[in-house]
Amino acid sequence: MPAWPIAAAMLPFGSQQDADPAAWATSLAHVSRAGFRYVDPTDSWLRVADLEPARLGAFQDVVAAAGLVVPAISTARRSVIDPDGGDENLAYSHRVIDAAATIGARHVSLSLMRPLTAEQRAVTWFWTVPGQSDPVDGSLWDAAVTRLRQLGQHAESVGVEISLEMYEDTYLGTAADAVRLVEEIASPFVGLNPDLGNLVRRQGPVEHWLDIIQATAPYTRYWHVKNILRLEDPASGTALTAPAPLPSGVIDYRTAVGVVLDAGFTGGICVENYGGDGLAVSAANRDYLLTLLPEETT
Repeated sequence: MPAWPIAAAMLPFGSQQDADPAAWATSLAHVSRAGFRYVDPTDSWLRVADLEPARLGAFQDVVAAAGLVVPAISTARRSVIDPDGGDENLAYSHRVIDAAATIGARHVSLSLMRPLTAEQRAVTWFWTVPGQSDPVDGSLWDAAVTRLRQLGQHAESVGVEISLEMYEDTYLGTAADAVRLVEEIASPFVGLNPDLGNLVRRQGPVEHWLDIIQATAPYTRYWHVKNILRLEDPASGTALTAPAPLPSGVIDYRTAVGVVLDAGFTGGICVENYGGDGLAVSAANRDYLLTLLPEETT
């Protein structure tokens, strides 16, 4: 790719699944005016995989009209081992892979995160309230390996790469578990999305971000980036967290980017931010990243 693909996440725009393509065009025009040339149609905004062929074609038209390219499709809260919806989520994940191939996206980001609880939806920052988690006894581990390997085989058949997004309290919640999972899947088309922000925002003990990125960098294919402020009181064990621009939080992205580049990373990056004008913060984060990245990818 002639320019490093740094995509805007569509998190700030809310769901537009049933909207007219003109509404999609309005949202994408904001992305384009913010200086982006790449966009990730995050499925909390638009489930591209669930669009009828005519609407999928309309989506491609409005993306092109906005001067944008889709390097990846990110999904969220569609765990293929969720006891309440794993089969449906597996079928959906297959559709996402096909949709990515259809629109020319190189990457798909999947995760094992579960839906938000009512208690999480009721607070400002959902991660400040414990959510659903994978069984600590590993009773669903083999199912995760089997289903994600199956998705990897599908991805390979259509020329798409899968990145598994790291997320707290899942089988992708620690560096060791994430590496073990991707190694057991053993597919050249399945790697990791080491979203450090998902892990360090936890309001409790966390792995050091540098340990995480050093362990996962060799497996990284597509990367969600965001930063987090942490205030800790060691005496009481209290930890409070909130979103921050990339240069300002606890994660040193100058170092983190260097680690993944040294490991051979050439995939796309998606800039995310919660709260405030998320698109404006993401655009500033993109500009910061461009000072750290090579001018071209291979």
